[in-house]
Amino acid sequence: MSPEEQRELERRRRQRNYVLGGVLVGLAALFYLITLVRMPG
Repeated sequence: MSPEEQRELERRRRQRNYVLGGVLVGLAALFYLITLVRMPG
């Protein structure tokens, strides 16, 4: 595998990691908001 192909794979992997991290943060925020809304009081 050429160095250029290696860099491209690393770039794609990093991009996918950012997307997955964003999805996880979004889900955590959603659950937090649902919890706040459902709290009695």
